[in-house]
Amino acid sequence: MTDQVYYTTQLQAGLGLIEETQALLGQWQQGMSTQDLFQAALDSGEFPNVTARRLRNIVAECFAPRYLNPAPQPAAWLQSLNHRVSARALNQLFFAYTARANLILRDFVTALYWERYASGYTELSNEDSKEFVHRATHDGKTKKLWSETTIKRLSSYLLSACVDYNLLKTLSRSARQIAPIRLDPCAAVVLAYDLHLQGIADNNLINHPDWQLFGLQPEDVRDELKRLGVHKFWIIQTAADVVSISWTYKTMEEVIDVILETGL
Repeated sequence: MTDQVYYTTQLQAGLGLIEETQALLGQWQQGMSTQDLFQAALDSGEFPNVTARRLRNIVAECFAPRYLNPAPQPAAWLQSLNHRVSARALNQLFFAYTARANLILRDFVTALYWERYASGYTELSNEDSKEFVHRATHDGKTKKLWSETTIKRLSSYLLSACVDYNLLKTLSRSARQIAPIRLDPCAAVVLAYDLHLQGIADNNLINHPDWQLFGLQPEDVRDELKRLGVHKFWIIQTAADVVSISWTYKTMEEVIDVILETGL
């Protein structure tokens, strides 16, 4: 029996933080504590318009949960990719790791955003998001019932995070246009190897929730990995519902070297 994982309000500490994350990746070094990274970022002068208190909060409440936990730390390979792959690929990887660290965002995208898109909707409204959060807290997905103020705040943050990660475009104060993203090949390779290096079996990897963030079902994931197989990152074989993957590389460092060499 696994412990219940509850939604939290941690997303309110920071949404996409794309530029801030890139700057922090430039300051981060292996073995740094959260305090070390905060101090390095503070001393760097790269955050002139951010107060020390706010910067500490970004490092501890946003960057660390998303990119420094668990081991192997995603920050290590994101640092290697930073400014060297397309903005789209990097943005999608930031999105995936943020969704892992914020279960409410993951479920909002997989259970509401893509469901609405599949049903032919073109917009998401403040009320749509508010209803999602309201239902979640009453369904026991939070440790305690959230107040209406918290529900309203979190519903706004969910929409804004999706704007930051290019899933939505702002139409007005009350509505956002659905702008479905297509998984970038570079992001797909990194995520696939990330899951593999965690020890996830091939069949479970195909069914992992990360892919649903990009609107992909297991059959879509199989097709995507087959397409990427031409780049020789892996050899995938399928028979009925059984998937077997022969992985070419043993470390993410090898994978990233090839990504950068080939310009994937």
